[in-house]
Amino acid sequence: MDQETRNKLRNVVTQCRRLLEDAIAQELEGKYGIFATKDQVTADPNARMTHLSDDEQAARKDILDHYAHIKARGFKPKDALDQLIREIAFTHLNRLCAYKMMEAREVYVGGQKFREAVSRGVSSNGVKFYLAEHPEEERLFNTGHQDVAYRRFLDWLGGALSDEIGVLFNPNDPANRLYPRQKTLDEVLDLLNGGGIKAEETELREQWPQIWSQDETIGWVYQYFTPRELRDQARKESQAPRNSYELAFRNQFFTPRYVVEFLTDNTLGRIWYEMRKGDTRLKDQCCYMVRRPTEIFLKDGEQPPNDAAEGKDDLSQEELLKLPVHIPHRPKKDPRELKILDPACGSGHFLLYCFDLLLTIYEEAYADQDLSPALKNDYPTLDALKRDVPRLILAHNLHGIDIDLRASQIAALALWLRCQRTYQELGFKKDRPRVTRSNFVCAEAMPGEEQMLKEFVGQLEPKVLGQVVEVVFDKMKLAGEAGSLLKIEEDIRDAIREAKRQYAIGGISVQRTLFDKPTEPVAKVFSVKDITDAQFFEGAEAQVIEALRSYAEKAQNGQRLQRRLFTEDAVRGFAFVDLCQKRYDVVLMNPPFGLAPEGAFAYLKKAFPLSYTELLATFVDRSLQLCSGIGGAITSRSFMVATRLRNWRHDILIDRLATLADLGAAVMDAALVESAAYTFVAEPLPRQPLVAFDVRSNAEREEQLSKSIRIDNGGEAIASRLFPSVFKRFPNYKILYSLPSKVADLLQLPCKFEPTVGTARQGMTTWDDFRFIRLRWEVAPDTIGTSKMWEHLAKGGGYQRYYGNIHLVVGWNGDGKEMREANIRVNGTDAQARQASDYWRRPGATYSLR
Repeated sequence: MDQETRNKLRNVVTQCRRLLEDAIAQELEGKYGIFATKDQVTADPNARMTHLSDDEQAARKDILDHYAHIKARGFKPKDALDQLIREIAFTHLNRLCAYKMMEAREVYVGGQKFREAVSRGVSSNGVKFYLAEHPEEERLFNTGHQDVAYRRFLDWLGGALSDEIGVLFNPNDPANRLYPRQKTLDEVLDLLNGGGIKAEETELREQWPQIWSQDETIGWVYQYFTPRELRDQARKESQAPRNSYELAFRNQFFTPRYVVEFLTDNTLGRIWYEMRKGDTRLKDQCCYMVRRPTEIFLKDGEQPPNDAAEGKDDLSQEELLKLPVHIPHRPKKDPRELKILDPACGSGHFLLYCFDLLLTIYEEAYADQDLSPALKNDYPTLDALKRDVPRLILAHNLHGIDIDLRASQIAALALWLRCQRTYQELGFKKDRPRVTRSNFVCAEAMPGEEQMLKEFVGQLEPKVLGQVVEVVFDKMKLAGEAGSLLKIEEDIRDAIREAKRQYAIGGISVQRTLFDKPTEPVAKVFSVKDITDAQFFEGAEAQVIEALRSYAEKAQNGQRLQRRLFTEDAVRGFAFVDLCQKRYDVVLMNPPFGLAPEGAFAYLKKAFPLSYTELLATFVDRSLQLCSGIGGAITSRSFMVATRLRNWRHDILIDRLATLADLGAAVMDAALVESAAYTFVAEPLPRQPLVAFDVRSNAEREEQLSKSIRIDNGGEAIASRLFPSVFKRFPNYKILYSLPSKVADLLQLPCKFEPTVGTARQGMTTWDDFRFIRLRWEVAPDTIGTSKMWEHLAKGGGYQRYYGNIHLVVGWNGDGKEMREANIRVNGTDAQARQASDYWRRPGATYSLR
């Protein structure tokens, strides 16, 4: 999708959001009497509402249940109402976009071909077929109630899809109870169908229908739903995200396809390549896979020579390229056992490309002499396997976690549509297997209704089961802000281990009177006396899930929906726990960067002492805990040089860094940071050099990166190669992969400028010189000076042997408030605007970067 089309899609999504949110808010207030005045919310559950029908009264009660459920998660009343409106609007937009994408594909649902549902609104063919089969709705349609009939059609359509795409078409979703008026729905459909494109925009009008057949379109819809102005405002008001919602939308940056391919080719593609010892079609399919001309695949149990990398630091790049590269033996795996995780999955862009590679992997495994027996036992023919592969990939291979429930909606839809495309390519129609299971979860706090938790825990037997549940609910309070960084599997493991310990010693009594003998201090005393079998602990989680489902079925005091909402959130929470307990062959991500959310900062500081100051590093840290193979990430390139990450680089990253693509600025849409994509291995590889490609200065980065890898793979040194031991000798262990050898040698000499001679620091970065810098004679002299509107700025300039006039001034009034705000909007922090401020206004020498 080119930039012009993306800009048009951004405008369409922004307009749709505004229309839907305004319409939902008006419907809530005008029809259901639910509205906010400043910070006060009017939502009286006992209001008479005599103008509402019985169905509408029931709908109002369900809406209030949803509102109460959101409040129980810790939202203030006004924020909870805003969140409800936002969720309903986004779900409606997602569903309409999903229907557009299904219309553009040959999709079958329940054995029936998906018919046109939204391209002509109430006149769509699918509506006509529905009315022919539903006489009551046809009567409504023909007697002036087309809006009611169309809503019932959309409800019916969602119900048909709920078994396969349950997250987006959940029958308990408040969007099922609250539709915008038909006028608004028609306006939204006009925008989606026509893009608001002018008659003279001929080329764009021809391209617009094609976007609905592209897998990535729904991802762009997700990114553009949050307007850029909201993101800028949040960064202006706070350096760190203030809650999980801000953390989600401040880091919504869609990853370009070529970056996705580079990272996936060098993780999942690389793993399969090593398992097959190079004998795979992925060599040609993965055009970004970095391979060495002198690779030597070691056998099981074989070790590389002891002198494989000794004394090699001083070799030229050409000589390094010719060195033998010993690839450790990687045992083959049944493809059903390959697990891939995106811990900040967004719209699932990485996983979509993994799907493509997995299709090849399954086919090759079926012919592999070591792997084929197990597969052929379940699938007598290759065609039988191919028919089931899409379902297998979603059920077994692909896993995603995000703190935004909307993201899990989008990812589940995108992968389901990818399955349908595969079935279409294979020629399957009515007999398509149903794809009912996927592994996309939202990391969010467990439901907050304390009374329901007490009710639920009170019915669990044995009592220790309920006590473990209480531990999970308590520890999961940070899930919404920490996301996949929350080490919940360790907390549960510790709780069950402590319960087993107490069980083994016969339980711990609680001191009840002054004269009782004191007991050893414990974090929690578990009731273990009614446990008869130590194996109980192995199936504890499954028992909790089953108990939750049973609890949801019991209606009491009219709270049936609230029970279902409580249960759905709890089941999602346990699904998150389940994903955290697994270990993955591949971890791929475009994680958030900058400071951690305020509520999670203390936890992350304790859990990740080397990386808590920068979220991107914390995510790499966590990925290495979850990954047993190879991980990949695209992040800000600051991880290579930031002083605050020096120990993290030394202790964790440098020995594991395998490949690097240094990409520079303007890579991720709307992200202003300079980016780098890189892969890292679970087990350190101190004897293998980092292979780095620098494409920062090239306007056609995608083409240049592919070309550079192809030439380097062919034996001509294009990449930079340095061993980990070299980086560890650089100041602050910076990853300066492209330094000329002479400069690198100088950095390793014991005699240094600092602190013997002086101190060198980079000064402030304005992020907008045109706005903040003036020539000295452009401003009034009496406004120049310390604590005034303008201050002198030494910014280098042309060569001056002894002295040069300082001819520039910088706007620093109010302690640089405006510049610091600009810095925060760009980078999430004002550190660069205040850089080296301890050295400002001192005598010294300045020079420009050359």
